[in-house]
Amino acid sequence: MKSTAKLLMVIVVLLSSVNSFAQIKNAKTETIKIYGNCGMCKTTIEKAGNIKKVANVEWNKDTKMATLTYDIDKTSQDEILKRIALAGYDSEKFLAPDDVYAKLPGCCQYDRALKPVAKNKKADMDMGSGHGSHDHSKMASSEKAPAQSASQLTAVFDNYFSVKDALIKTDATNASDKAAALVKSVGIVDMSKLSAEEHTVWMKVMKNIAANAEGISKSKDISKQREAFATLSTNVYELARVSKQNASVYYQHCPMYNGGRGANWLSKENAVKNPYYGSQMLTCGSTVETLK
Repeated sequence: MKSTAKLLMVIVVLLSSVNSFAQIKNAKTETIKIYGNCGMCKTTIEKAGNIKKVANVEWNKDTKMATLTYDIDKTSQDEILKRIALAGYDSEKFLAPDDVYAKLPGCCQYDRALKPVAKNKKADMDMGSGHGSHDHSKMASSEKAPAQSASQLTAVFDNYFSVKDALIKTDATNASDKAAALVKSVGIVDMSKLSAEEHTVWMKVMKNIAANAEGISKSKDISKQREAFATLSTNVYELARVSKQNASVYYQHCPMYNGGRGANWLSKENAVKNPYYGSQMLTCGSTVETLK
């Protein structure tokens, strides 16, 4: 009876796995090493990597190998591995942030074989000779993150400010063009070069920023563009708060917009130039926060 029960359980698990794969369209399957120790690690790794009908991760605690099955039109191996790294687990492509690893339960704190033991030239040479097959340019690095992330997000912020300037001038056509450029800049951000904090926020706001910008780009109605810009500004603000800026950025507020409920925007200058009303009420508003 016990043997029959075990057999039925195995069949149920296998059928569940097959069904999970069947739900993923345009599926691609790959294997990669992810470091961990135990069953608790397995649960955390798989939970971090899985997205219903988009990505499925199965990790073997004995071999340390993970099988990734995902919809290539909706995600990528890198995005899956970054989520797992942010949960505390190193892979051959991305290292977990030190503070996240430190918070793992004692039984889950695996040997960090890929992490440099020191931040100096000799250590870099040792990493190069010991792990020559790995692409360390894509691994998390606290020393390089600010410069890398700044260059990755510069186009996103610059295009956002261009949309804002077009709305100040009540130029719907130019706003549409600049919003289209913003959509493109979102698509080319290399998330592997963002800091851990930026990556967390980027994963949260990326799709919203792209959707808001696309809404502006597809409309020539200035009032609808401004409605989308209000939501866009909220998402860009979340990103700006965790991103290192080359110069001060001012978070400004218009109390009159949206029937008196108000709306915010970001500007590179402290002087108020209202994108929601343009010349009608150009100086309506105030700076509520300065981001540096």
